[in-house]
Amino acid sequence: MSDEDEYAECVLCREPTEYPRAQKGSTLCPVCEWQEGQRSACSG
Repeated sequence: MSDEDEYAECVLCREPTEYPRAQKGSTLCPVCEWQEGQRSACSG
């Protein structure tokens, strides 16, 4: 088992995230997480 197998994949781009596979909810990689933060910050 490689290190990538231990992490959940991003729900947007399917890259490995910093979260374990057991993490509940939608997991995002650091890049998508940042982009989502930017989108929600501008939508006010």
